[in-house]
Amino acid sequence: PMFPLAGVKEMKVMFSGVMNFRWAGTVAASLILSILAVSPALAVPEGEEESWTSNLKDLYFEGVTIEDGAELISMETPYRAMDPAIVPLVVKFAKPQAPDNYIKKVTLIIDENPAPVGGVFHLTPETGDASLTTRVRINEYTYVRVIAETSDGKHYMVKRFVKASGGCAAPGLKDRETAMARLGKMKMKFVDAGVGNAPGAAQLMVSHPNYSGLQLDQVKGRMIPAYYVNSIVISRGDKELMSIEGDISLSENPSVLFHFTGEGADELNAVVTDSEGGVFEKSWTIPPRVDG
Repeated sequence: PMFPLAGVKEMKVMFSGVMNFRWAGTVAASLILSILAVSPALAVPEGEEESWTSNLKDLYFEGVTIEDGAELISMETPYRAMDPAIVPLVVKFAKPQAPDNYIKKVTLIIDENPAPVGGVFHLTPETGDASLTTRVRINEYTYVRVIAETSDGKHYMVKRFVKASGGCAAPGLKDRETAMARLGKMKMKFVDAGVGNAPGAAQLMVSHPNYSGLQLDQVKGRMIPAYYVNSIVISRGDKELMSIEGDISLSENPSVLFHFTGEGADELNAVVTDSEGGVFEKSWTIPPRVDG
């Protein structure tokens, strides 16, 4: 992987099974579920900050002061993920991008993943809005963190606890032959062409198995080598909007929803590279904007 593993996690491989719980009585089960639903914070075990405070903070942000980002950033994740291999993550920012004051980098940290960095998003003022949506793998109950670096060098963080397990070892949605046949195919969905001066929004979807190196080939009975998207560059004409450093914690078929301003060429371009040196490119015409 592009990013270093977190200490003892280098030897940690977690396979998720299905556990069946038999309750002695429906009353007891209902009571426990009600407590967790009303007070999810009670379900966060003690010591869940240990990976961040004792290891990850210094590993990735040594000497950096990270401030509370609650007034600048909001993050949306499921508290309990339906599919740990494809966990949606929405990051929103309270302020628009401006040439002299903008979000220049967003780092996703998944504390308990074998490769904790879920992605690094390098942004420019040309996005107009630094907000983004993507999908990640989560290997066990963990905090997910968003650390945003502003153009003046300050860092801000928000976090959320997510209940999920086995996402890095979960088998792919498609068999290997089918996945490789669609390798590198891309789609761009224009979610919002933009009204007036408001930024437009588009979603890039890349067909790639993004193998984590922790998955078992169900037919051959051996581990599938890591093979993942490690770079995505999105530009408008010859002007870069966003670049992404990826790793095994991005989900299969990586996807990112991003923004762009109304100025510039009428074409979006994407260049995707993977860990085996594969390069995939495609362009799309931007639909006309709506006058405000």
